Amino acid sequence: MNIVDLHVHSTKSDGSYTPSELVDYAIEKGLTAFALTDHDTTDGIDEARKAADGKPIEVIPGIEFSSEYEGRDIHIVGLYIDYQSGFFKRRLINFVNGRIIRNREMCRRLTEHDMPVTYEELTAEFPDSVITRAHYAKYLLNHGYTKSLKEAFERYIGDNCPCFVPRKKITPMRAVEIILKAGGIPILAHPVLYHMSDARLDKLVRDLKDVGLVGIEAVYSTYSSGEERDMRRLAAKYDLCISGGSDFHGSAKPGLDLATGYGKLFIPEEILTHLKEKHQDMKEHPQKYKKTKILFTDLDGTLLDSRKQISPYTREVLDAWSAAGHKLVLCSGRDINSVKDVKDYLNLNYPGMYLIGYNGGQIVDCSTGETIYRTALAPKQIAHVMAEAKKQGLHCHTYTDTHIITPFDDEELHYYQRVIKTPVIFSEDAKEVMDKGACKCIVIELHDKEKIEAFRKSLIPFADEEGITMIYSNPYYLEIFPSASGKGAAVKKLCEILSINPALSVAAGDAQNDISMIEAAGMGIAMVNGSEDIKMAATTITAYDNDHDGLAHALYDLI
Repeated sequence: MNIVDLHVHSTKSDGSYTPSELVDYAIEKGLTAFALTDHDTTDGIDEARKAADGKPIEVIPGIEFSSEYEGRDIHIVGLYIDYQSGFFKRRLINFVNGRIIRNREMCRRLTEHDMPVTYEELTAEFPDSVITRAHYAKYLLNHGYTKSLKEAFERYIGDNCPCFVPRKKITPMRAVEIILKAGGIPILAHPVLYHMSDARLDKLVRDLKDVGLVGIEAVYSTYSSGEERDMRRLAAKYDLCISGGSDFHGSAKPGLDLATGYGKLFIPEEILTHLKEKHQDMKEHPQKYKKTKILFTDLDGTLLDSRKQISPYTREVLDAWSAAGHKLVLCSGRDINSVKDVKDYLNLNYPGMYLIGYNGGQIVDCSTGETIYRTALAPKQIAHVMAEAKKQGLHCHTYTDTHIITPFDDEELHYYQRVIKTPVIFSEDAKEVMDKGACKCIVIELHDKEKIEAFRKSLIPFADEEGITMIYSNPYYLEIFPSASGKGAAVKKLCEILSINPALSVAAGDAQNDISMIEAAGMGIAMVNGSEDIKMAATTITAYDNDHDGLAHALYDLI
């Protein structure tokens, strides 16, 4: 019976065989096909296919994406990807940029620990390779800084060691989506190795199936017969294909061989035949594999340019987004009436559109105009915040359903109303003009940042006791709202209401009050003009700022 191996690594990532050497070795081992699935790169595929030309072996173009799920490193293998497509190349550039940032920081930390190395020296020692921690370990050993690879990991570059820098990774759901869009077959790699409980692994597979997972690596080098049976049952439960691979790395994994693993692995060609049949069905019926996504976008500094407008290109991308059946949500710290004003003056009238105001405090369905979710500060909480702000000489205001409420007509109010046109009621006692709580208060100080920060710190005991969150939406604005609110909570709530898997949500923002939204969504986009902390939270950073269609360019590949 013919055999295959659908999970193999070369020197282009962390294997010890070149792509050409793999071809020759696969033929020697009697394989009819193998998939080159290097970590986060396809650089070796052309070499391997060229080496296989005219020989009795099929080289399957593949990749192994590193992703993160609930704090665990999860790998997604892609088979038969169109690795030369413009879309796929753009995605890999994002991966490369993230790796370079992380690798330079690891070099800096090693140097601080008396093991000087620059990123340039590291890449020169391992040319044409995707740098992983295995390369750092080899470098430290080669240069006499450690006595073994094990020591390098245990003392310096292991997960909890001083020189390790975790790389921000995409979710496995996003990896599945990228592979599908590149025309490939997404496979959950070696699930037994994640050491999850049965319930957590089942949930992961269910979530991945929701976004388009096609197969599970149920045949693998380290599996016992019982583990293989469990993975086959899990695949059958969710109608997923079986895949199998050795995870061959050459000398980097001593004792583990191509095709046979540790001696007992056997992957029949029948497994590949079934995957090919599935792949053909995917190409013939693409609509079956398309999923409805939902975009949560901040306004100022993200969707809107400096003139509070959107360009023709951004409108074109939003039109295409909606035409593909996806949903659009305008999400802002502004009051809900101001968010409505933005929608109206931009003439954004898409089906399945929603508005979120007050940093997640209120959600409105545009098709009916009705509020479908609201959470608010209690009147006594508002009164306390406004009284404390008055004591410290700070502007503070809150909201009714239709008006801003504030004690004084001051410079800060005029500054705020440059953009926000909501009418104002002046009252020194907000409770007199409110019939219910408000979704938020906002404190503004235009000239003295230390003054507003001192106010924030003074309010921390009260906020902690009352379940209140305080964050800056820009250097001048301190937003105060219920901790049960927040943009991230609104993302989860609306996905729940619409029965959309949060893994299919996309969030874009630029400021601190967008971080919870970025972290709650399946994919988080930080604007290049945004704060450093939001860039750290996001999975993608735009190539352009909000004055140059940054969001639209990032969104284009997600349609």
